[in-house]
Amino acid sequence: MAEYKPIRKVVSGNYAAAYAVKHARVQVVAAYPITPQTSIIEKVAEFIANGEVENLQYVPVESEHSAMAACIGASAAGARAFTATSAQGLALMHEMLHWASGARLPIVMVDVNRAMAPPWSVWDDQTDSLAQRDTGWMQFYAENNQEVYDGVLMAFKIAETVNLPAMIVESAFILSHTYDVVEMIPQELVDEFLPPRKPLYDLADFSRPFSVGALGTPADYYEFRYKIAKAMEDAKKVIKDVGKEFGERFGRDYSDMIEKGYVDDADFVFMGMGSLMGTVKEAVELLRKEGYKVGYAKVRWFRPFPKEELREIAESVKGIAVLDRNFSFGQEGILFNEAKGALYNTSARPIMKNYIVGLGGRDFTVPDVKKVAENMKAIIEKGELDVEVDWYHLKR
Repeated sequence: MAEYKPIRKVVSGNYAAAYAVKHARVQVVAAYPITPQTSIIEKVAEFIANGEVENLQYVPVESEHSAMAACIGASAAGARAFTATSAQGLALMHEMLHWASGARLPIVMVDVNRAMAPPWSVWDDQTDSLAQRDTGWMQFYAENNQEVYDGVLMAFKIAETVNLPAMIVESAFILSHTYDVVEMIPQELVDEFLPPRKPLYDLADFSRPFSVGALGTPADYYEFRYKIAKAMEDAKKVIKDVGKEFGERFGRDYSDMIEKGYVDDADFVFMGMGSLMGTVKEAVELLRKEGYKVGYAKVRWFRPFPKEELREIAESVKGIAVLDRNFSFGQEGILFNEAKGALYNTSARPIMKNYIVGLGGRDFTVPDVKKVAENMKAIIEKGELDVEVDWYHLKR
């Protein structure tokens, strides 16, 4: 293997995604513009116009539903396919997401988290992606622009190994339009890490004709669902193996599905996903200097859900403050709901409290994290919850 010498570029999160598409040697991109996703596809189009990519076909379509349909056709024919969207666009794709996973197609998509309307919003909120949690798509939540770039490359390798589609999720504007240094990988090293796709089946092989998406009778349908479920569970090992390999090759280790910090001696940890965890990390450093025994658990992969890693964390702490930039109406924050379910029927029963933060792009700051820490510390000392779901920003 050639020596890794990173190429450092100052780029937005969206441009980081576009460069990853270029370096992954994607063959088909189909997308419809929507703020704040549009600049991903604009950058890809620029690569094509400037002759910077080979064998990449961009398919302009009339809607996000059609974008996913085009990716499904391309992927079924054996191509490496990619798309990107946000919010209402992802909602319009919803039907086709099931077709992609049901046909076992390793499409990769970047969703730029944007609050769902109405009222109209273009700012950050995780509800759009989390509303797709039951579609059979893997979901990776990026904290920063580097993780957007790395995530896309790893997602293709993971998806093409388990034959399931994958979604890389980044925050609207906090990442998508904010510039930072990203270490990019020379093309020849990407090619070593991510070889050409070997399709599960080949629709162009006319000696073996078959149909995709045909009628599944009650005698057969159950088995198809089971195979998707098993592939999703098998993906956990693949994710860890690919994340470890990525770290060994390029120095950024993703072998843990939950990134942990200061967990071993913590009384309680903050748990969350995406860009807000960068704020949490900064706050944790300050809080520990002030005597708080606190840590963090950043969930990288929401699907498949890392219940085994969460259980290990829960065994060692007294409490978990779950920060949700989303809400499932009639219940609670979606990450909170998943985390509680993962700990049911286990011996790990720390006090857990749900904080709903940052909806619609509301700022979630270091002082906010400190206030949550004060509340969580008091709850642990008291030994009981003051309220199960805290709509944090309503009161401040």
